[in-house]
Amino acid sequence: MVEKITVPLGSRSYPIIIGADVLPSIGERLLEIEFPRRVAVVSTAVVAKLYGGIIGKSLQRAGFEFIEINLPDGEEHKNLQTLESIYDELIKNNFDRGTGLIALGGGVIGDMVGFAAATFLRGIPFAQVPTTLLAQVDSSVGGKTAVNHPLGKNLIGAFYQPEIVLIDVATLSSLEPREVSAGMAEVVKYGVIKDKTFFSWLEKEYKALQNRDTLALIEVVKKSCQIKADIVEVDEKEGSIRAFLNYGHTFGHAVEALSGYGQWKHGEAVSVGMVVAAKIAAERGLCSVEDVQRIIDLLLKLDLPVEPPKHSLQDYVTAMQRDKKVKQGTLTMVLNEGIGKVQLTKIPDIESVFSTILTP
Repeated sequence: MVEKITVPLGSRSYPIIIGADVLPSIGERLLEIEFPRRVAVVSTAVVAKLYGGIIGKSLQRAGFEFIEINLPDGEEHKNLQTLESIYDELIKNNFDRGTGLIALGGGVIGDMVGFAAATFLRGIPFAQVPTTLLAQVDSSVGGKTAVNHPLGKNLIGAFYQPEIVLIDVATLSSLEPREVSAGMAEVVKYGVIKDKTFFSWLEKEYKALQNRDTLALIEVVKKSCQIKADIVEVDEKEGSIRAFLNYGHTFGHAVEALSGYGQWKHGEAVSVGMVVAAKIAAERGLCSVEDVQRIIDLLLKLDLPVEPPKHSLQDYVTAMQRDKKVKQGTLTMVLNEGIGKVQLTKIPDIESVFSTILTP
């Protein structure tokens, strides 16, 4: 069973291929879209050991020439220093504008390789091959690429679309349960911001997802990617409704920055961020206490945290003031209207709004 979604962006449209055991077809799929025949497969040592051989054999069969670049694993390495190591290898191996990159791994690899592709020689093609649930349902689609700065997450980046996204849900079998749960946070987000029927489906099917049922995973990835593709089609560069995808991320990014990148998984931080956003929404009369509890209950069923780590209110405020969504000192947050719909809300006084949520 192979599903295909198109992200419709005119001349920059690209396919998302979703299925089980589709990695061996990557060579022929890259040929179909006339991808450059000389490529670098960028991954981590762990992921390369699991899937690099499959990718390599497929590329060789299809007549591609390739090199492998393995980066250190973890969010703490998503920085300019690691990015420079990609450039070093590309330059040493005489890569030019007729070459391409393949991002094989999770969201960190996808973000860094995408940004490297956007900036090396002012732009070369790249393909996303996400191997974690979080990357499959979120970061591999839509063209957001970035690295972190010590003072904030994803502060240095660019919008740059891939040529293809190839998603093989079979790769999820190698993940630790914590990684799968982290990816589910982004899945829950899609239900809250756009589709209450999907949210209800998740409430019923959460056990199948935890057991990594293939058909359930394909359905979850397909639905999540379709929601994101629909939003990106309307608003590619976050001028309006694409900001809805940041639900839970404002506070979540603060959690990651304050806790030290890598201590909290991105999805875990987003999970807590969604609960905080829902509580603020309830205080403002946008959703009911029952809606907040449904969100909390589903996140708990998926083994996700719902309580923020113990940092001071002032530390959280300072971290959120560095958020990309702050303009002229005013933070814009995504708040849910019940379940299935959200709105953008300006928060001029961050401290007063969050004090009631974060103070016991």
